Amino acid sequence: MTYIDNSKGMPMMGEARVEDYLALLKPRVMSLVVFTALVGMLVAPGGINPVVGFIAIVCIAIGGGASGALNMWYDADIDAIMSRTINRPIPAGRVTPGEALAFGLVLSVFSVTLLGLATNWVAGGFLAFTIFFYAVVYTMWLKRSTPQNIVIGGAAGAFPPMIGWAAVTGTITIESFVLFLIVFLWTPPHFWALALYKQGDYGAAGVPMMPNVAGEASTKRQILAYAVILALSSMLPVWLGFSGWLYGAVALVTGVSFVYLAVRLWRAPAGIVMRKAARSLFTYSLSYLFVLFLALLTDHVATSLGVL
Repeated sequence: MTYIDNSKGMPMMGEARVEDYLALLKPRVMSLVVFTALVGMLVAPGGINPVVGFIAIVCIAIGGGASGALNMWYDADIDAIMSRTINRPIPAGRVTPGEALAFGLVLSVFSVTLLGLATNWVAGGFLAFTIFFYAVVYTMWLKRSTPQNIVIGGAAGAFPPMIGWAAVTGTITIESFVLFLIVFLWTPPHFWALALYKQGDYGAAGVPMMPNVAGEASTKRQILAYAVILALSSMLPVWLGFSGWLYGAVALVTGVSFVYLAVRLWRAPAGIVMRKAARSLFTYSLSYLFVLFLALLTDHVATSLGVL
């Protein structure tokens, strides 16, 4: 298969650099995966040896990166159409599909095996399932077949805090499920806001994102509904007693802000105003999970030290 250098219009064949392989790992997505997994690990009861914990986080990061590489391998055809993905390593011709596939498979096996040996096979098996879910269930099946792709497929990005928790405890509990639920409910409004102002890209690539299938009005209503449910669910750690008032205050403020931006988007008329409102919500959502999980971790540490 021949690829085109999009900057020069010249054919290229796999002129890969280290940074191209790093790009296959989707480092921005990986950073959120690592952080939520780390919080899940640190707030889990019992504690973990720091060296083992470090190995576990590295494995989760590598596993998340492997998922990204397999996703880019399969989606190279539509990545070449969409403006925000056209310069990724495969459509730009710097990495061949075969190289990306091999890279993703090797990292998958390595990360799952090492995590299982270093911690326990509940965590290792959960990481393997997460990679499979993202690469096969979401990428190969849901993404191109249903506008609910992000809703169901979002589970893959929500598993890391449960994996971090399982690495410490060897179990899945209601507390770890709540962390999963928060990330899971965040995913649709986050990506649908992006899809609202990038729907031309998704339409050209034939990806049935919600705005292209159900229309803008329906998408805005669903974003608002998810924002409200997300804001309520973010209070579950307080109601279930595994966080305190510090986290609760942050969750309340950030949740209300999320709902406010969703209401503003819902009320925005079609056109430039709507796209600006969608972009504002998307931008806010990028930091929402980080702030929320940081507050949970800070609350946990402060409580453990007797500060709260």
